Amino acid sequence: MAGLFVRKGDLVQVISGKDRGITGKVIEVFPESDKVIVEGVNRIKKHTKVGQNNRGAKTGGIITTEAPIHVSNVMVVDPEDSRPTRVGFRKEKVEKRRADGSTYEATRSVRVSKRTGKDL
Repeated sequence: MAGLFVRKGDLVQVISGKDRGITGKVIEVFPESDKVIVEGVNRIKKHTKVGQNNRGAKTGGIITTEAPIHVSNVMVVDPEDSRPTRVGFRKEKVEKRRADGSTYEATRSVRVSKRTGKDL
């Protein structure tokens, strides 16, 4: 299974479906089912049972909430020009320090915008 290009907190734009063109922030990512929840996108009405808490306040009723949307229907928005972009990766060498004080060189993966080449 390939990894997802979208992370929690990313600004994404919906590219297909009933909410096409809407931009929102990713609230939650579900990598096992390739779905994401985006703020203000794919809103549904959920009927919950009416109950009471110990102070006597009523809870429940009809709640409007966001439902998951497939990750293929969203694209990450480039912070440089605020347009949707594909995501690429660049390997970067970093200096790391061990517990005993010695250092070593390691590589880490950095997400970059295919449109502008800037880091995401």
